[in-house]
Amino acid sequence: MPTYRDEAVVLRTHKLGEADRIVTMLGRQHGKIRAVAKGVRRTGSRFGSRLEPFMVADLQLYRGRSLDIVQQAVTLGAYGADISSDYGRYTAASAMVETADKVTGDDGGGLQQYLLLVGGLRSLARGEHDPSLTLDSYLLRALSIAGWAPTFGDCAVTGAPGPHRAFVVQLGGMVADEVAPPGAPRVDDDTRALLSALLTGDWMLADASDERTRNKASGLIAAYTQFHLERGLRSLPHVDRAARESRAPAAAPTDPTPAAPAASSAHAEEVV
Repeated sequence: MPTYRDEAVVLRTHKLGEADRIVTMLGRQHGKIRAVAKGVRRTGSRFGSRLEPFMVADLQLYRGRSLDIVQQAVTLGAYGADISSDYGRYTAASAMVETADKVTGDDGGGLQQYLLLVGGLRSLARGEHDPSLTLDSYLLRALSIAGWAPTFGDCAVTGAPGPHRAFVVQLGGMVADEVAPPGAPRVDDDTRALLSALLTGDWMLADASDERTRNKASGLIAAYTQFHLERGLRSLPHVDRAARESRAPAAAPTDPTPAAPAASSAHAEEVV
């Protein structure tokens, strides 16, 4: 059929000509979708803000030779404004959609990846957890669904019962001392517990963690993510900078992801 429908979350956009835009999306049924939204940059565009990053829409598309064409778009999740209004949420969401773009190929991303991303963006928009925690939980679960699930209990190499203290990204997570290479990072009990909580969705434990433990866990998760994606995420340095700025002293006070990986679409939808 030349015309099809799908629910999709917008990952990124690029300008095309004077008024059009190329939109890269992750669809619920069709995986990675690249389509042209004609006239979307004009003031009177019928699409408006429905095809901006972090938005979820019900789409009708016409299948083209190289790029599909967006014919209709109805908003399902208007997360863009709430996310973009806060720098921490925005940088975390940017890293999430960049990761989704990399872990999903042109042959499709799978329903679980779609539900995981939508759940993470919804949580960011609602401010349910610290943005860095939501991002780290998303990264661990997205990698798990993609086949790179880390091990934080038993040894990733020998299967020896944990807990273990050495973390080696190249070997898949926590490993026993006898197989750990020299200089392998050592993980304290609090950091290991937080890593496990972010993977399994234990938000009571994750929300109660202190800043020092979160920073240690974030560093390990960033290294694990970038090793398996085989190239760096451009958004991560901005997330790290936002965290440093949030810890800087202020002149005056101001107001200001189910079991992993998800085994079913119902669990995946409850990512956060």
